[in-house]
Amino acid sequence: MAGAPLIAAGAAFDAIADGFDAAFEPWLSVAAQRAAVRAELLAAFPENARLLEIGGGTGGDAAWMIARGRSVFLTDASPAMVRLAGRKIGRAQAESIAAEQIHVLAERGERFDGAWSNFAALNCVDDLTPVGHALARLVRPGGKALLVLFGCCCPGEIATEAIRGRLGNCFRRLRKGPVPASLRGRRFAVRYHRRIEIERAMAPGFRLVGRKAVGLFVPPSAAEPWISRHPRLLAGLAATDRRLAAAFAPLGDHVLYAFERLQR
Repeated sequence: MAGAPLIAAGAAFDAIADGFDAAFEPWLSVAAQRAAVRAELLAAFPENARLLEIGGGTGGDAAWMIARGRSVFLTDASPAMVRLAGRKIGRAQAESIAAEQIHVLAERGERFDGAWSNFAALNCVDDLTPVGHALARLVRPGGKALLVLFGCCCPGEIATEAIRGRLGNCFRRLRKGPVPASLRGRRFAVRYHRRIEIERAMAPGFRLVGRKAVGLFVPPSAAEPWISRHPRLLAGLAATDRRLAAAFAPLGDHVLYAFERLQR
């Protein structure tokens, strides 16, 4: 958003934007988790729906949804990410707006049939309540909001980090409050939001209608590049995820929360 100060997370992702796609797109674990989310997006949002993406990064998901008949307006806290996304989906459809600032879209009179946020963009937000209130103004009654955040207890990460000897990372998701993080020396904070916090933030405009694990047996990116060398194993893990994602939602690397905008 022109004139707004760049928040810490936006500055950190600015620092890695140019190499972001090259770094993550080859990883099969990321592709498997992304495919699981995209299946949910297609199911939630019909063709011709006008959608808002929060923390859309370089625009991979937005471009994919546009190619399947949806209209997407992408926002992200990183101006460099937004520039890259604009090349994929058109500059008029991408704007540098942090999640904490999306209320400005409502003030402009924007309305959407639904919204989503993928791959833990909202874990860079300390307080989700303003986001929930803004979404209640932006999403039409009956519309869906699909929010994919880090899970707070991920056995896959615990095992992977223990094997790699990074014991300090094994239980970081259990910590309450801001957890320090950095990208190329740019420091910011991550918060592992619990289900109750997320539901409260989205009330009273939305009700939770479901949640699923994303990356239950499919390991987190910390298992790369090893897991990408075993595509058949990964395919089997992804198939298991599809069967058990709802039953074991809290244990995912990410958790997809599906909300419905209430009529009132």
